[in-house]
Amino acid sequence: MIEYDTVIGIEIHCQLASQKKIFCQSENAFGNSPNYHIDPTCTGLPGALPVLNPKCVSLALRLALATDSAIAPRSSFDRKNYFYPDNPKGYQITQFRTPFCSEGKITLKSGKKIRIQRIQLEEDAGKSIHVGDASLLDYNRSGVGLIEIVSHPDISSPEEAIEYLKIIHNLVVHLEISDGNMEQGNFRADANVSIKPKGSPILGNRVEIKNVNSFKYLEKAVQYEVQRQARVLSEGQPIVQETRGFDSDKNETFSQRTKEDAQDYRYFPEPDLPDLLISEEWISSVKESMPELPQIRSLRYQDKYDLPVYDADLIASWKEGSQYFDNLLSRVSPQVTPKIVSNFYMAEILKIVKISQENKGTQEITEVPYPLDWAATILLETQKGKITGRLAKEVLDLSFEKNQDPKIIIQEKGFTVLDDPQAIEKVIIEITLKHSSEVKAYQEGKEKLFGFFVGQVMKVTAGKADPKVVNDILKKVLLGK
Repeated sequence: MIEYDTVIGIEIHCQLASQKKIFCQSENAFGNSPNYHIDPTCTGLPGALPVLNPKCVSLALRLALATDSAIAPRSSFDRKNYFYPDNPKGYQITQFRTPFCSEGKITLKSGKKIRIQRIQLEEDAGKSIHVGDASLLDYNRSGVGLIEIVSHPDISSPEEAIEYLKIIHNLVVHLEISDGNMEQGNFRADANVSIKPKGSPILGNRVEIKNVNSFKYLEKAVQYEVQRQARVLSEGQPIVQETRGFDSDKNETFSQRTKEDAQDYRYFPEPDLPDLLISEEWISSVKESMPELPQIRSLRYQDKYDLPVYDADLIASWKEGSQYFDNLLSRVSPQVTPKIVSNFYMAEILKIVKISQENKGTQEITEVPYPLDWAATILLETQKGKITGRLAKEVLDLSFEKNQDPKIIIQEKGFTVLDDPQAIEKVIIEITLKHSSEVKAYQEGKEKLFGFFVGQVMKVTAGKADPKVVNDILKKVLLGK
């Protein structure tokens, strides 16, 4: 069996979060009636001329700075010519010869660096909607500003591909470059996949996988494509350079069309736009206005709150989640320590987020689906000793499930801490009489059984017993004191 190296390059198209489109004054808005946000420029009517929106450039510069890319002081625009119904001009304005930004990098958790070949500004196309035998055209998206982020073929596995994608997605959302909504097509990725004999310097023919709208499906598509290409080569057949789609029901890719090369698009300089000039002052202004980067936020958590690296990285990795953590901490501090809030957020709040994702059948959660006041109530009540940690989890689950204030849950269910020493001692004595063999084993040195007895007490008291009181009395009873 021939062993192969996997070679993957990623092309990302990311819609810019500007209020206007990139070359005209139409609104950039999702969800309106078809062909509502259009004008002569974005629909290609004769005589309409493009004018560059500087806000799109400023947003794109944020990613250039975050990826340590080289920013060209002078770049230019080109026409990429192709005919398709959702492209009313018959060409796309893009940057082919001289992108405004090149040679950046992204660092994976392993320390491996994925080089970014170029980041270029361009415009989006419209949208075709197929209904039966008819195709309807909505040009609301036509002319919306995009950045295309093209990596070098440095990615060696489907897992690395998804990690790279998630890092870029995290950056554009944190930096407010884009909302990153994949379901709406605001963040789209194509994967160029090829394989070659292990160690060979010669790259194989690449296949482009397009129009996959989730990280999970793109990973599955790349996994399938690597296996398919190995199978084709093992049968003595060549790999056809082509564009393929992904069937999520069958978990396999399928052929769409042969892959075009640059010459097929007849690129030539855009005659209606001057060169783009980016000054050092413009770059400095963008740098000063940039929101906090995830890695900077993580370092802040480590330095200011003494959180472990794992906690800090996890919390900082999701913009909405990190804002929730910050706000929750400010509401319960100084009564509750940052580490306790961190543990609560990672174990309980993220569990709620995951449940919401599963219920909605999506990964696109733009806010934490649990009120801050309710989370603060649970933390403070636990810290005051009014409910135990075990009851706190139950209160949270019931509160989320019923969409009800946790104070009401605590009152209705009678979730108050049992801290009466006499009542707890009575329970412990009954348990030790019932489990005399375990008591003897504990006294003979099996100290791990202490946790067993704690669990039994909590079970009998429905989690209401004060853990500190339980531990103190249990030690005395087990040792016969």
